Amino acid sequence: MKKILIIVLAAVIALSLTGCGASANLTSNVNNNVTNVTLSQKNFHIVEQVSSSVSSRYYFGIGGLSKAALRNNAVAELTKKAQLQGSQALINVSVKESLEFYYIYWVYTCTAEATVIEFD
Repeated sequence: MKKILIIVLAAVIALSLTGCGASANLTSNVNNNVTNVTLSQKNFHIVEQVSSSVSSRYYFGIGGLSKAALRNNAVAELTKKAQLQGSQALINVSVKESLEFYYIYWVYTCTAEATVIEFD
């Protein structure tokens, strides 16, 4: 009986330390700074790659921000981190969503990435 109790207790402890996760890449245009620029000529150069990450925790499915708010905050942080000056612009903005879930809570993370270019 004692051996079975130890095995069950060990199994419960092992299961409580595990978690699962999922991720997705958004392909839609999440950039609110819409401009139409034809890049048919080499009149720009790449300055840098920037990224930002925002996460929120949910306990028993309650709390945190909505998914749309997290995506918007990730893009806003990205724009703030890029510190655009003069004729710089963000291109190829993409957002990656990831979800880590445990038994009583899960963490939803949005990571935004973009390329900063500067027109000559």
